Amino acid sequence: MVMAVKKQLKNRLGQIRREQLETILNCVADGVFTVDCDKRITFFNQAAERITGFSEQEAVGQFCYDVFKTAHCGSACTLEHVRKRGKQVINKPVEILDRSGRSLLVSISAACLCDVDGRIIGGVESFRDLSAEEELRKEIKKSYTFQDIVSRNSKMHELFAILPDIAGSNVSVLIEGESGTGKELFARAIHNLGQRKDKPFVAVNCGALPDALLESELFGYKKGAFTDAKRDKPGRFDLAKGGTLFLDEIGDISPALQVRLLRVLQEKTYEPLGGTEAVRSDVRIVAATNQRLLEKVYDGSFREDLYYRLNVLRLELPPLRERRCDMPLLVEHFRNRLNAETGKSIEAIDDSVMGAIMRHDFPGNIRELENLLQHAFVLCKESVIHLHHMPKELAYGVLHESGKGSLSLDEIGKRAIRDALEDNVANRTAAAKQLGINPSTLYRKMKRYGIK
Repeated sequence: MVMAVKKQLKNRLGQIRREQLETILNCVADGVFTVDCDKRITFFNQAAERITGFSEQEAVGQFCYDVFKTAHCGSACTLEHVRKRGKQVINKPVEILDRSGRSLLVSISAACLCDVDGRIIGGVESFRDLSAEEELRKEIKKSYTFQDIVSRNSKMHELFAILPDIAGSNVSVLIEGESGTGKELFARAIHNLGQRKDKPFVAVNCGALPDALLESELFGYKKGAFTDAKRDKPGRFDLAKGGTLFLDEIGDISPALQVRLLRVLQEKTYEPLGGTEAVRSDVRIVAATNQRLLEKVYDGSFREDLYYRLNVLRLELPPLRERRCDMPLLVEHFRNRLNAETGKSIEAIDDSVMGAIMRHDFPGNIRELENLLQHAFVLCKESVIHLHHMPKELAYGVLHESGKGSLSLDEIGKRAIRDALEDNVANRTAAAKQLGINPSTLYRKMKRYGIK
């Protein structure tokens, strides 16, 4: 009799504790549910109802994979992973489907449920709805992204603003900028925004081919034009018909080829090698160079008349060292892209790596930055990229502060503030927001560094 009373009392106390626990869990903003060892849901709090659209009555007793329907169910089940490894999972981003079939991004945490003897009797999982945060992140990212070009730099945004107008015209465009600054991306943006977007975009690197070969590549040739010409071959002008022809490194072409190109731009016709009839040219020319083409005109190595034919509209792309506020943005952009390409899950870049990147002057610009991160992705077998994953040249420049071109932390801070003020036309509030600090903190740092 006494034992029965004790057991009844124990069950009653357990019931009270369970009710108290359920009350507590129903007050939290995160969804929480528990499952038994067969993965049937045994508890489903009110936040879980709100996020998923399933009521507690609908969810309890169902298999968790029938309610959540995620790609992580089955062999990649988080609760199964927790049970086998005996370790908790914290803040893992996954996508689930709600009751109406809408995809939701959530952050999940999971752990095993054990009895007083330590035996596993099920699992508990909490999940936080990240949909609003994801939408906000996409909006922010969208404001810094234009046709795959990523930047928050004011000079770049001035170019973004005029690109649709440039694309809407049909005149020649000259893009100047150092190697690796993204000249081809801008050329493709002009093509994609214009009336020729449904026609071909054809790129030619004029600096990579010898003069004779470049001429045949551009204009094509007829059968018998030279010994190995067994058949007609169309040139890039023909392949780009109706579309855009991108002539990269235009400053490297020879004087003889400059004359032929000038004639095409003036008369809108050309003759293939070995041909006798003129072919009508219907392409838009976008040319690019990493040289100061006007200086080549002054020294006589580039024809002035061709320069002005190409330079109807001119875009000058700033080097990455003048866009330091873009470096974290570009690093995140390449991290996401390389994760997708390689199938890895690199979640973060260590602060020491970001410090190394911010100190470096990047003579190879954005292409060099991308190559550095590709190097790190090959070597990194963790979830975070550290300095030892980066090329030795970059790490050496950081670890040896006396090395050429290295900057102190104060110098990096000073440069970042100046860049932010320039990006925001000296608006301190906007600059502080860009830097992620309070305006009062920015003002103190400006006084400290002597920035007016």
